Amino acid sequence: MPTKAAKPAKPAPKKPAAKKAAPKAKAKAAPAAAAAATVSEAQNNFPKLHNAMWPGLVGKGSPGAEPFIGLDTMLELTAKAEVNGVKFDGVDLFLYDPHIPIDSTDDQIKALAEKIQGYGFEVGSVVAPVWFDGSAMGNEQQRANWVTAVKKACRIAKKLRELGIRPGGVVRIDSAAGVHDWAKDPKGNTKLIAKTFKEGAKVAKDAGEKLAAEGEICWGAMHSWKWMLTLLEEVGQPKVVGFQADMAHTLLYTLGYNQPEHRLVPPKFHWEPEAFHTAMKKMTKALRPWTIDFHVAQNDATVKGSGSHDKTGKHCMATDVNGKLNIARDAGYWMRDDAGKVTKKFRHICWDGCMFPNDTLMKQQTWNDILAAMIQVRENHGWRA
Repeated sequence: MPTKAAKPAKPAPKKPAAKKAAPKAKAKAAPAAAAAATVSEAQNNFPKLHNAMWPGLVGKGSPGAEPFIGLDTMLELTAKAEVNGVKFDGVDLFLYDPHIPIDSTDDQIKALAEKIQGYGFEVGSVVAPVWFDGSAMGNEQQRANWVTAVKKACRIAKKLRELGIRPGGVVRIDSAAGVHDWAKDPKGNTKLIAKTFKEGAKVAKDAGEKLAAEGEICWGAMHSWKWMLTLLEEVGQPKVVGFQADMAHTLLYTLGYNQPEHRLVPPKFHWEPEAFHTAMKKMTKALRPWTIDFHVAQNDATVKGSGSHDKTGKHCMATDVNGKLNIARDAGYWMRDDAGKVTKKFRHICWDGCMFPNDTLMKQQTWNDILAAMIQVRENHGWRA
């Protein structure tokens, strides 16, 4: 899921058995390419399989960076992806130029809906661009700007729902606050962020929407599994504000980046199956009850950034041999309950992977591999309806 997108040149408003619980991890995950070979006639049709549109935006468009990949191109690549007759069902959107202006008019939103519907897609979750001039931990104006971004995103989300193209999904948020600044007063700043989230919750509730905070190690009060849980409990509105679990980012929670005392694996962890399994079970037991949106993703467990409080994670491609996750198996930690039963909580699941070169994103095989991984997740942890 996107962190802050690169500023454009023109200034912008700045992964085993389907009936069992997720099994113990192997030291090295099987790449999604192996899963693709096993995809046969799909049995499950839920959750719906969505592709994210923001890989065409995040980290692109600024001087020195690669150009944006337009929404039309991202839709076309998604529509052409196919594995044994199975295709993507929909897309999740980033409400950001040049894809979708956050101040889109009703006519523009209608045209957007017609465009997406023309590809046979539905819309799921949308990302509120809360970072550009806002922060849930900022001064009064920054906090107001944060709420305004949520309000505008909820308006677009609601309109798409009313147009009949968006049967479900959330509005994605984060604190838009750095971990280093947050760490100056952890308890006080967490309460301030929670207060802002509550203001956003009122806006979302009035629009008939839900907000999902994506756990990512670069966002203050959301950078560790324990602080994420504390923040959600401080907000205390599980019917309106929940958690968005991204497989790549939450893997880093277990490793304790930016909050070493919350590490869930041993100090000299070498991906031993039992230690991995124990860590994932503990983390998901705590956060799964709050989880209302789910991203399938891969991670090689590396981070970028320097210092003690500014690291952030990065995604890997579905077929990356260095990926630490067995995508088809490890999705079960989030999609099944403690007893191993499929929860059926997510009407759709979405692939998330950003910051890849344009030549990689423009290859159709990239999206076929991603779709194959998504199909395996659905076959292992989905249902028929």
